[in-house]
Amino acid sequence: MSRNLVSKLWEEPANAQLAEALCSIDDAPTMQQFLRDVMTEKEIDEISSRLQAARMLQAGATYVDVIAKTRLSSRTIARISNWLQNGTGGYAAVIKVAKTHHDHIPPARA
Repeated sequence: MSRNLVSKLWEEPANAQLAEALCSIDDAPTMQQFLRDVMTEKEIDEISSRLQAARMLQAGATYVDVIAKTRLSSRTIARISNWLQNGTGGYAAVIKVAKTHHDHIPPARA
């Protein structure tokens, strides 16, 4: 999908509203509640596995390792790899933000 087609996707008001709603949520419990209300458990598992695969691929893992860990198909992993290299930069941005956020979380207190 070209960047032009992706930008047209967000011209649809309902799609733009979804992105804005996601941006407005600033804590994990609220995000989890929202995602569970709008998605099935299977959809949450699938998207979580895709993000995990993207992280693994970016870290240099092989397709065999990614398949074993995520249980995604080789076709899905190939698509994720393509998006990492030729997509809009969304996976890379989220991985970077999540890593930065995770690195700044204080340790739990006993």
